[in-house]
Amino acid sequence: MKLTSPAFKHYDLIPSKFTCDGGNINPELKISEVPKEAKSLVLIVDDPDVPPSVRQDRMWDHWVVFNIPAETTHIEENSQPPGLPGKNTGGGLNYQGPCPPDREHRYFFKLYALDTELSLPQGSSKAEVEKAMQSHILNQTELIGRYKRLSQ
Repeated sequence: MKLTSPAFKHYDLIPSKFTCDGGNINPELKISEVPKEAKSLVLIVDDPDVPPSVRQDRMWDHWVVFNIPAETTHIEENSQPPGLPGKNTGGGLNYQGPCPPDREHRYFFKLYALDTELSLPQGSSKAEVEKAMQSHILNQTELIGRYKRLSQ
């Protein structure tokens, strides 16, 4: 399974257009090689480099979407994919772009193929989604981008 973006390559810098310093919109994503037996996809975008002074767990969830149809191959720039939105750390249900407070951070765009749809309501947290999908993951992949604010 593969997750790519025409906006940035794996481990490259994320253009500021997709961050709090730009339009704060999601980059275009391309999905390929999803297992035929997959029933749904989950997309999680998070930042594990948060300073402990901001969040004790050092994690910021930027985007959580689950029950994405398994046949989805493309997520348009500045769009919400089909499926159910989960809650990000900021409390919203949409993409929240990178906005590191201190230095360059890594942003993990994680895609999971599941053998089921999750029985969770819209607005579920990343932790709830991860717990529900635990024994249902057929395959997973990730695309990592980096970002450092220009004013730092």
